[in-house]
Amino acid sequence: MRATFLQEYRSKATKNLVYLYEVTGTAAELAAYEEAQGVHFRTSKETGKPLFYHWEFAGNSPNLLISKSGKVFPDMSEFNKMASLAKQFGGNLGQELAKEAARMLLGTKPTSAPVEHHVSEQAEEAAEPPTEGTVF
Repeated sequence: MRATFLQEYRSKATKNLVYLYEVTGTAAELAAYEEAQGVHFRTSKETGKPLFYHWEFAGNSPNLLISKSGKVFPDMSEFNKMASLAKQFGGNLGQELAKEAARMLLGTKPTSAPVEHHVSEQAEEAAEPPTEGTVF
């Protein structure tokens, strides 16, 4: 079952941001979703499709899961893995991993063109190929 991000809005009651998603899936998945949501089940007035409300942004198109206790939640495992890698490597590498992960997970394009690296002719000439038996 998949959710597609529609919009965000600020709750009148709590003043917190709420992220609104439209839910799609098989007939069986949607029936399970409706049952799990119970009295909180809502549909779009425009499309008639089920809606999912969440207090955190879960990406543009997250998978939705239903726990054994009937709680519906977005699958954040890929975000968690990428956050772990960024933290594990830290520094500039961690920052670049985090940027790339965010771009991949959110389906966005890079904000700037890739940086071209030029090697001078002197540097190329100075670089020697590894000799036999070199350990890397």
